Amino acid sequence: MNTDRLAGLGLEPVLTTSELAEYLGVHVQAIYDLRADGRGPSGMRVGREIRYRISDVVCWLDGLHEPAATLALGQKVR
Repeated sequence: MNTDRLAGLGLEPVLTTSELAEYLGVHVQAIYDLRADGRGPSGMRVGREIRYRISDVVCWLDGLHEPAATLALGQKVR
């Protein structure tokens, strides 16, 4: 895929389920399970396949981010 050409057209690259699973270091089935539970990234169906916009994946990952533990006042973070 020529991402420079897509960017020139205003199109955002998308990932397949396999590419997303590889990026996250999980099995493809884990992605399907997350979607079935309503906890996965939003995707779009293209024919029989699901594609994931990179921006949607980033947004989903940001939502999974756990906040840092609350520190007592005056305590420094190391």
